[in-house]
Amino acid sequence: MVGELRRREIGFCSLHERLDTTTPGGRLVFHVFAALAEFIRELIVSGTREGLDAARARGRVGGRPTVATPEIIQAARTLLPNPEQSITSIARILGVSPGTLYNHIPDLRELRASGHIPRQLIDG
Repeated sequence: MVGELRRREIGFCSLHERLDTTTPGGRLVFHVFAALAEFIRELIVSGTREGLDAARARGRVGGRPTVATPEIIQAARTLLPNPEQSITSIARILGVSPGTLYNHIPDLRELRASGHIPRQLIDG
């Protein structure tokens, strides 16, 4: 942002830090601060990646645990052909959210709209 301001011949002056990019010394200090901030950010990213890799090596898996077991997905596929049951009611019966069904059965909308679930989807 400051680079764009400089191209437009607009100076940046921080009153709190007493930094003025219209002077050579102010530009130097600003660039040193920017370089340090970038360096610290890269250290944090690197440390985070190393920590995640170490956790994976210990068998830890990140993210939220899934609630959609193969049995729940199979049960949902069995209940889907019934037009009298909404997706919300099917999800409630199975103890999951409707979003879980949409996430784990990607073509759910198309299957419901057609009113026909192919037998291989029901059989698994």
